[in-house]
Amino acid sequence: MPSSPEDTNDHTDHSDPSGSPESLILHATDNGVSWITLNRPEAMNAVTWDQRERIIALLAEASADPGVRAVVLTATGRGFCAGADLRGAPTTGDRVPGDVARTIRLGAQRLIAAVLDCEKPVIAAVNGTAAGIGSHLAFACDLVLAAESAKFIEVFVRRGLVPDGGGAYLLPRLIGPQRAKELMFFGDSLPATEAERLGLVNRTVPDEELTATARAWAQRLADGPTRAIALTKQLVNASLDADRATAFAAEAMAQEINMTTQDANEGVASFVERRVPKYRGV
Repeated sequence: MPSSPEDTNDHTDHSDPSGSPESLILHATDNGVSWITLNRPEAMNAVTWDQRERIIALLAEASADPGVRAVVLTATGRGFCAGADLRGAPTTGDRVPGDVARTIRLGAQRLIAAVLDCEKPVIAAVNGTAAGIGSHLAFACDLVLAAESAKFIEVFVRRGLVPDGGGAYLLPRLIGPQRAKELMFFGDSLPATEAERLGLVNRTVPDEELTATARAWAQRLADGPTRAIALTKQLVNASLDADRATAFAAEAMAQEINMTTQDANEGVASFVERRVPKYRGV
């Protein structure tokens, strides 16, 4: 739903977006890392329908492509993502029951699910303000790096709205219900350093070091045992919704599956032979 890129005033450029989805979402693959970059800086990277679909498609492609072993999600300009751009959405008078729920289910929730379900590890490199679903897009990633100037805003309450894009699912699992309610009830701007202290961000770095740090982290992931990392991601994501018996059964099955991979055999062999493993992602 709508969001604001700033603490109190909405300075987003709401002129019609121009360019194709490919120009508004930059994409490149480098050394096994898929770089997905929101590129609508004049609008603080508020996500349009086309951009959302492009991101979802690129994440699906990353899952299916054995040549991709990690993903970085970042943006250009001074904003990471100011939320959803809902121009063209039905006004209150034009809606019928079910319209809003359908929009959320097929839009914001699909986007967040695409990040959570991506079979490759996803790093958020948050270069600036992340508001509304923009903050949830970052929090859904497996690892979150943030520039010191970045900030996160659960802006929904400022507009009299309920958080969407999985916010009420993600935040309590990351920082507990009380902290989540504080952020969502007040909608205050949360600086990157404070987000790191709360556990929403893995590491805060100087602005000029964000890209290099993201590249280094992504390369470490891309050089790692891809299937083992994917299975680990699935186990961790499912663990908070499962009882112990279910979680233990899933862990055993993941280990069973992983032991059929070449990387698992290489990891064991390298340990026995006292050498550095060379993982191939298969």
